[in-house]
Amino acid sequence: MPRWILHVDMDAFYASVEELDHPELRGKPVIVAGPEPRGVVATASYAARQFGVRSGMPTTQAKRLCPHGIFLPPRFDRYEEMAQKIRAILSEYTPLVEPVSLDEAFLDLSGSELLYGPPERIAEEIHMRIPKETNLSCSVGVGPNKLVAKLASDAAKPGGLKIVYPEEVQSFLDQLPVEKLWGVGPKTAARLEEKGVRTVYDLRQVPLGLLRSWFGPKGGEALWQLARGLDETPVVPVRESKSLSHEVTYAQDIFAKEKVEAELRRLALLVVDRLRAERLLAQTVQIKVRFADFTTCTRQTKLPEPTDQAMIVAAEAVGLLSRVQIPPGQGVRLLGVGVADLVPATFRPLPLFLDPKLGDVLCEVRQKFGTDALRLGNSSSK
Repeated sequence: MPRWILHVDMDAFYASVEELDHPELRGKPVIVAGPEPRGVVATASYAARQFGVRSGMPTTQAKRLCPHGIFLPPRFDRYEEMAQKIRAILSEYTPLVEPVSLDEAFLDLSGSELLYGPPERIAEEIHMRIPKETNLSCSVGVGPNKLVAKLASDAAKPGGLKIVYPEEVQSFLDQLPVEKLWGVGPKTAARLEEKGVRTVYDLRQVPLGLLRSWFGPKGGEALWQLARGLDETPVVPVRESKSLSHEVTYAQDIFAKEKVEAELRRLALLVVDRLRAERLLAQTVQIKVRFADFTTCTRQTKLPEPTDQAMIVAAEAVGLLSRVQIPPGQGVRLLGVGVADLVPATFRPLPLFLDPKLGDVLCEVRQKFGTDALRLGNSSSK
């Protein structure tokens, strides 16, 4: 049976959601980014990209390139809400849906023909339904594997649909620059450039032995495979979470210990929100603290039993701070809270000195009214 993989990539997703909620922004240079001086661009609308603004760019640089741009802070709760609607559409066609991020996913359509018709028809239907039901644009690519499907959706941007049949794979790939291939970053691309290799066609002409001598046995083999469009990576519908974390880099360093503790409690709540959304319990709590000089400390503790109780996770995170030696005169640049040793929440051990209903209520209120609706205070304050 031939293998058919579909890749859906939402176009400028965060910016598009902002334009959806605020129609007056449509067609304008919308830039979703963290605050200066340390924030980065999460997404830029296509109007903003015309000025050179790109994802991952420092906010300060984006403002220099596009001073008249409309800069908005991210609203991840809203983006997650829209992503769930998109995933619901995709799940109607196959159980093999692998979300890569909020704005993109792979689908394995192999065998779906009996229910929904040929892959071309499924791709066309998905490409039509997502904009119709969400008012958001998407690009769709289809190919015999994940590599080709992803490159096809890139070629279809913005808002297009491209299908690459098995017999077309090599001609489709040969025209692409080598940096389009997975795993070919700036350093690898620069080394290939030195060897006169600029396109996938150029790369395909290099013998396997020579590639191995340049990049080692594994690296050379991987490049040889990619140049031929070979990729057996499966579509994994559910990723097993080994850990969850949330961290923030602050626009200005934090010096007050009370503020640091308050931020750790806030981050702990965000992590617990994710634990509950994924129906998991955690037995290890971790914190990460980075100071102004970029010195970074991590500390962790193991709980007697797995939990998803926000009060417990927050208390442990704050407690770990006492094990961090703060350099004299240094403010905190970054904070993070994480959990590990995750297990399915099929059974919740009852804490001895805490009413578990408190955690349930806390989670319900935050889901209904937003993550800022309730926060944890300092239980030791009088």
